Amino acid sequence: MIPLASFRGLVVGVVLILGAGMAMAQPTPTPPTAPPPTPTPEPAAPAPAGIRLRSLEQRVQALKEQAWRTKARVGMLKEALLGGGIGARATIAHQNKMGGSFRLIKLVYALDGAQIFSRADDTGKLHDAKNIDILSGPIAPGNHTISVLMLYRGNGYGVFAYLKNYKFTVRSSHTFTVTEGKQTTVTVIGFEKGGITTPLEKRPAIDFRVGVTQDKPTATPEKK
Repeated sequence: MIPLASFRGLVVGVVLILGAGMAMAQPTPTPPTAPPPTPTPEPAAPAPAGIRLRSLEQRVQALKEQAWRTKARVGMLKEALLGGGIGARATIAHQNKMGGSFRLIKLVYALDGAQIFSRADDTGKLHDAKNIDILSGPIAPGNHTISVLMLYRGNGYGVFAYLKNYKFTVRSSHTFTVTEGKQTTVTVIGFEKGGITTPLEKRPAIDFRVGVTQDKPTATPEKK
């Protein structure tokens, strides 16, 4: 038989060995993982300087056009008032009927030597505007001269892409007569004349068409 004291010592030793084994077998706790940092949205990049400059130029050009038109209307109204009588009215309109070999990139109008309209655009917007109202308002009866400048850039693709490197300027003037009490309409048309055999630099042309109508119908007195 095993002595009682030895049996007790054996039990205590077994307990200690089992406890140590369990302590060694227990996995080491893993520290909690920190959440990933929340990305901070980057501020929107400012527009390139070229785009901002072009936008500013377009605004300045629009203000210039508005100032020229206002000045021209004031001058026409002043002439009509100083001229006496019942006055007259005039309307100036532009039509773009140019062929596909040219793109309009600049347009300038002057009336009696004073500039009334100017626009430059190489993005295609000016060329795509087939009808543009240049001016409309009262005007002094008599003779007036309208001068026009149109600047075109060549347009072509494939073997004709070289046309984009060329510019074509066409100028023309026309004198028209405004009759007192009448509405005069001047339509200026930019078009391509000639055919395949016509040299490219001679194709851009300007045509002036003048129409006269009665400004206001004459009132017929009622019969009593």
